Amino acid sequence: MDASRVLTVAAAQMGGNQPHDSRTQVLDRMLKLMDQAGGAGVRLLAYPELALTTFFPAHHMTDPGQIAQYFEPCSPADPYAVLATPHAKPLVDKAHQLGIDFYLGFAERWTTTEEDGKQTASDYNTTIYYSVAAGKAIAKYRKVHLPGTKEPLEDPKAFQQLEKRYFTPGDLGFQAFRAPGLVKGALKAANVVESNDTDPKDTVGKGDAILGMLICNDRRWPEAWRPYGLQGAELVIEGFNTTSWAPQYPGTPEEQETLAAFHHRLSCQAGSYQNGLWSLHIAKCGDENGQQLIGGTMVIDPLGRVVAEAETKDRDELVVATIDLAMCRQPRERVFNFEKHRRLEHYGLQGRQVGLEEIPLLTR
Repeated sequence: MDASRVLTVAAAQMGGNQPHDSRTQVLDRMLKLMDQAGGAGVRLLAYPELALTTFFPAHHMTDPGQIAQYFEPCSPADPYAVLATPHAKPLVDKAHQLGIDFYLGFAERWTTTEEDGKQTASDYNTTIYYSVAAGKAIAKYRKVHLPGTKEPLEDPKAFQQLEKRYFTPGDLGFQAFRAPGLVKGALKAANVVESNDTDPKDTVGKGDAILGMLICNDRRWPEAWRPYGLQGAELVIEGFNTTSWAPQYPGTPEEQETLAAFHHRLSCQAGSYQNGLWSLHIAKCGDENGQQLIGGTMVIDPLGRVVAEAETKDRDELVVATIDLAMCRQPRERVFNFEKHRRLEHYGLQGRQVGLEEIPLLTR
């Protein structure tokens, strides 16, 4: 291991947050998991998607007041306002006490004010990264690939997935970022003397850790992973809530859960492998809000191997792993050396076509 780039990380798997659970009850569980992380020497802790609330998109709501209770207000004047609220401020305080950065998923209500004073709100499925070394949140990601439908399914027995109703597709793209203080002796810009002889490759793998963020369904889309690989990300963090069974689809609950778990692992391992990076996946699991969610909390190395995973799939559990970010160099110098092997001239279709369009039928 490269001692300078060794880092202990943890996934804070959470059992179901029920609609009747108070915000304080949920927060207390999250703080307990952070305490456990502190005892394990963790430097980076990640919570699931929509960690502060129940997964409310499972239900059809029309009352604006009822919907608003699940969202945290943010604005251009205070883009990380959630961290000052009673719902998250205790996490910040404990993070500083323990020296732990954290990734936090929540529902964001983004309000902008026009020149005429009119306010416009957009709702996002969001995650942020809080850096203890920086003393503030340093990155935000909004879920791009929203699953489900805008209108509820007519079948009263169907399990609903209404993220398209409550959220706007993310508008921040897939921007990697450096997190200070996670690796020892990280090279800074001021340490590099620029000259005509300076080779940018000389600094690769020597600076502060490069991270990326995804949320749930994003993990299934190769297009979401590749930008992080191209930016040199060493660790991608992804929180999720994934239904294990929906009665409107074929298969028994057991068959559906097995397939859902398989697709989850397949997507996460492929994303790490094909981009030569570590990934951290954090589940909300068990029974929540009347639906069953899969577990599958795990840590995956740059070769696509699961190196740590949850022992349970229905309760709070801390999954800890010590990882070497320098391991990313191995696949990036071989099979996934993008500079040597990518062929942009053949990828045009991927950037100009959205839906499936069959090629022409054959003639007689």
